[in-house]
Amino acid sequence: MISSIKQSTGSFTRCDFLPRRQRCVAKSDVVSVPSSANVQGFKCSAKPLYMCSVEGFGSRSIGSKSGSVCRAYEAERSQPLDLNIELPDQEARSETAQKLKIGIYFATWWALNVVFNIYNKKVLNAFPYPWLTSTLSLATGSLMMLVSWAVRIAEPPKTDLDFWKTLFPVAVAHTIGHVAATVSMSKVAVSFTHIIKSGEPAFSVLVSRFLLGETFPVPVYFSLLPIIGGCALAAVTELNFNMTGFMGAMISNLAFVFRNIFSKRGMKGKSVGGMNYYACLSMLSLLILTPFAIAVEGPQMWAAGWQKAISQIGPNFIWWVAAQSVFYHLYNQVSYMSLDQISPLTFSIGNTMKRISVIVSSIIIFHTPVQPVNALGAAIAILGTFLYSQAKQ
Repeated sequence: MISSIKQSTGSFTRCDFLPRRQRCVAKSDVVSVPSSANVQGFKCSAKPLYMCSVEGFGSRSIGSKSGSVCRAYEAERSQPLDLNIELPDQEARSETAQKLKIGIYFATWWALNVVFNIYNKKVLNAFPYPWLTSTLSLATGSLMMLVSWAVRIAEPPKTDLDFWKTLFPVAVAHTIGHVAATVSMSKVAVSFTHIIKSGEPAFSVLVSRFLLGETFPVPVYFSLLPIIGGCALAAVTELNFNMTGFMGAMISNLAFVFRNIFSKRGMKGKSVGGMNYYACLSMLSLLILTPFAIAVEGPQMWAAGWQKAISQIGPNFIWWVAAQSVFYHLYNQVSYMSLDQISPLTFSIGNTMKRISVIVSSIIIFHTPVQPVNALGAAIAILGTFLYSQAKQ
């Protein structure tokens, strides 16, 4: 194989190894090699040669110090041997695409959660029946996923009896947490509920330490101080404090901690994705919640409350109920899809930022009165949640 030929004479001589009538075609600056060509100092190959990048061929006089340079390669090759091909950095592009995907998940998650909380509070203000409201949210999500599976928008999950057994304690905890949060929001401002719910990491550490025997680094325990102190400060200075609303948020925190623990234990080795996992969770929670909702509130109370809400709000009330139910399912579904793509730490940070967006937006939309001390308590609690996420890393 010939990599470079420096022209030292004005013409080529005969080469015994080169077939007659053989021609060499350059990719640029086409050059013909006569049949009488002979390359001294090189062993000629029987394969035809292609020549490219002939610089100054024939433009230098014989004896010139800098002769013409020709790079050649064998005919069956598609590129010169010394050609450097720069391929795109696939790993960098893949990482950029992944970051963009996570960013879209987070933005969608936060936006859907804000919309849900707004419509949920509108519904509860006009229709103060949190058990039915919670049931409608789960029923709507379950129906949406059943239709998606039926028309093959989403692939149905492959489950067995063991899957549903491991999912059952998760569904119980999810049901309690969902109803308790809805009860809380029916009694107090949305911002107050989410300030108290920002204390969930404290419950997570305490439950894991005293019930499961897990230990944590010292910075994790110190991060709980601003969480607990901030929530307490916000609760004491809340203008519209209500014990039922406060206890509902606290119970929701505890229930969701157990939900997360059961999820980690029960879903090991399972192949159900985040979207279908939450769909199955919604369906099982719906079956658990429905009889309790009927027992606590009942159809008669629902009918009377519904008529009153329609008379006060009008047909828009139906849209509010539909919107809060749909957006509840969507924001939870996206959050579970996000958890499939990111680490628990990143998810915790995203959850903290979500609460900030919900608190700020609800204060603006509902004109919730906030004292400076109350705002300070909320800020301290949220900062503690962020420090907890960093310390647990």
